[in-house]
Amino acid sequence: MWSRRELLSKGGIIAAAMTGAQSELFAAEPLQIRRFELIPTRVPMDERVRDAWQRSFFRQGRFQTHYEPVIVRLFGDNGLIGIGDADMPAESARQILESLVGKSAWDYLLDDRLGGIVVAIYDLIGQTLEKPVAKLFSPKTKSRIQQTWWSQCFPPDLMASEAKLGADLGYRVHKVKARPWEDPVEQAAAICDAIPRDMRVWVDANSWWDSVGRTLFFTERLAEFPNYFAIESPFPRERIDYYRALKGQSPLQVTEHMPADPMPFVREGLVEAFVVGKPMGQGLVRRALMAETTKIPLWVEHSISSGVNQVFQAHQAAAFPGIEYTISITHVLEDDLMLEPFTMKDGFYEVPQTPGLGVSLDMDAVEKYRVG
Repeated sequence: MWSRRELLSKGGIIAAAMTGAQSELFAAEPLQIRRFELIPTRVPMDERVRDAWQRSFFRQGRFQTHYEPVIVRLFGDNGLIGIGDADMPAESARQILESLVGKSAWDYLLDDRLGGIVVAIYDLIGQTLEKPVAKLFSPKTKSRIQQTWWSQCFPPDLMASEAKLGADLGYRVHKVKARPWEDPVEQAAAICDAIPRDMRVWVDANSWWDSVGRTLFFTERLAEFPNYFAIESPFPRERIDYYRALKGQSPLQVTEHMPADPMPFVREGLVEAFVVGKPMGQGLVRRALMAETTKIPLWVEHSISSGVNQVFQAHQAAAFPGIEYTISITHVLEDDLMLEPFTMKDGFYEVPQTPGLGVSLDMDAVEKYRVG
């Protein structure tokens, strides 16, 4: 029998979790969840983009002014505390957390039913094993990952100032939203005047272009800007006939959110990358392994609105070669609720190498934005 640490070094934790065998493997060394703390918060959009962001949302029929991280603290029987953002309504999170009390944390590795609570599980287990979370997914990990700057559909001048801010902060990839009320070519001209030549930009149309002809009209013009390299979701992913017609025609890379059945896109070579969101446990691992096999990379955005889950997302990206970029929006919120800054340098984020997530909640900020 291997020891727990030998299993970890051989990648055995993930294998055990994906076969449902982890309870037997670690029954002799339980890590019981004693209690939890749940803190709902409301974090406004940052003042520098707030008005433009809300106007863009309103035009999409989305009446939102805040994001609502639901902070979780899990207390283990060994005195350690795991942190995360439940990424679900507080009452739903409370029901799940109540069911975990008295149970072993080992039982919930990769459990997609937990939503973002799984982040706190991994933080707790990583601290217990004295290993960074990335090492719970793979024995061989990258030391740094490529995090993406993000902008909603803003007027060209604000797009430019946001792009420059991202570049000044060390980002070298920028995802921008395209919508009918702003000209994406004018946005591109403003952005490219403000950023260095090595900053790459991709455009997310969220299906608003809705035809092959309109998509080619925009991509041919956007491709004239050397910073632009890709488009995302030009039309609904259900319109696979559109993707077939677009194949080989676009001068920019074509990406789409991974559908329930991605194999037609894979077999026919219809996309250069898949964008994926939730789930963030076993579902993400399966997708990441598929990406490594098919050589179609993932651009991951399952943990966008709080600093704690953003770091968990970075750990996963460090563990899986199939993950190319990670995406979040914490930089356009008023606070990411973390003590440690998410520092970028030359396009990369250095993934913490200390046990667990390797970061701490800013409890003063959490209390400031607490609701209820």
